[in-house]
Amino acid sequence: MLIIIHSETNKSNIQQNLGRPEYSYYFVLKEFRPVLERIGQVLEVSDPDELVDRLYFDCLSRGEPCIFLSFSPPHRTPIHYACPTIPVFAWEFSTIPTESWQGEPRHDWRVVLQACGRAITHSTFTVNAVREVMGAEYPICAIPAPVWDRFAARGELLSKQPVVAPVSLNLRGLLIDSRTTDLRPYGPPALREGTPLTFDGPPQDCQLQLQGVVYTSVFNPYDGRKNWQDMISAFCTTFRDTPDATLVLKLTHHDIANALNDMLHHVYKNQTYQCRIVLIHGYLADLDYEALVQATSYVVNSSYGEGQCLPLMEFMSCGKPAIAPLNTAMADYVDSDNAFIVNSTDELTAWPHDPRAAFRTLRYVTDWDSLCSAYRASYDVAKSDVERYARMSAHAVSSLQRFCSQASTEQRLRAFFAQHLEASNA
Repeated sequence: MLIIIHSETNKSNIQQNLGRPEYSYYFVLKEFRPVLERIGQVLEVSDPDELVDRLYFDCLSRGEPCIFLSFSPPHRTPIHYACPTIPVFAWEFSTIPTESWQGEPRHDWRVVLQACGRAITHSTFTVNAVREVMGAEYPICAIPAPVWDRFAARGELLSKQPVVAPVSLNLRGLLIDSRTTDLRPYGPPALREGTPLTFDGPPQDCQLQLQGVVYTSVFNPYDGRKNWQDMISAFCTTFRDTPDATLVLKLTHHDIANALNDMLHHVYKNQTYQCRIVLIHGYLADLDYEALVQATSYVVNSSYGEGQCLPLMEFMSCGKPAIAPLNTAMADYVDSDNAFIVNSTDELTAWPHDPRAAFRTLRYVTDWDSLCSAYRASYDVAKSDVERYARMSAHAVSSLQRFCSQASTEQRLRAFFAQHLEASNA
């Protein structure tokens, strides 16, 4: 079987696309590829309009099955190919788009899902949202990106101690530490003093020293789902008098200046506090990323919802317990045995790509007091209940193995493809 794969972001343009809409589909494609290669011949194409049907008809002439996996949301999935096309997409809102705008019928996802006849997503939550509209029998399967094997292997070599002994990390990029940065330029306009930082210089080699109870979150600060404002304010409030609590925010975006100015304003206005906030922007080599994981006590998520959340899955696969909500895709792998659950309530919002900003769906708002309680409870466990921390760590590893191991992904893909090819050849 020939499996053609495509993502609009690819190896050649990932640097300039980092943080832009749909950029993370490239990382999902990369995780799926080794598993797909166990199932068939895999060919990644950069110009699907030019190649997909040509390859399909070539396979057809030899009697060889061929499918096209479009790692993209349905409204960016082509539906005019003769080749059987399967969108592989993430989604974190209560309803899928059922209206079109700007003259593009595909904005109504029903059009695409009906034309393709089947789809792959990454969570039970999204499967249910699709079937709510497309019918209970619509062929869609929840298959998350298989990150477990790579990160669990790293985790076996890492320290699982909840309180981090002093460790140094090397990075190339930008490092901002609340304890050494003059925050006065980021106050209210009438109170600003000093010169703000400049972010347009060449990347610098930096060294970061971490110790104590370390909380880490990896995200794109322009992503409106991530709710980093609550993450910072709840941390500063909870640990106002706790000098050995550190929050590390690893930021991913190609153009970070505006976001950093906004984030530093929030770091400023939550003063005064004895805890520490560290912002990292830049490339971390594998060894340094592993060092960041090792120097982490807990991975943190305070988002309004997730399509799957690769960083959360990666850290938990390494054995790092989480602070996270129990909703959207996270409900498939987060529970009270591997995480400190943050409560949430739903509220009306718009589909993120709808220019009308019409309220048509729900997102899930973090309960701020619950986030503070999760921070405090997790700190107490790290400091005084090493056995419970070890149980949470082990459960994180086993939960993520069931959820996103390569073996689990291969089994689900084989079953889904067998059903698909049987239906196509009937």
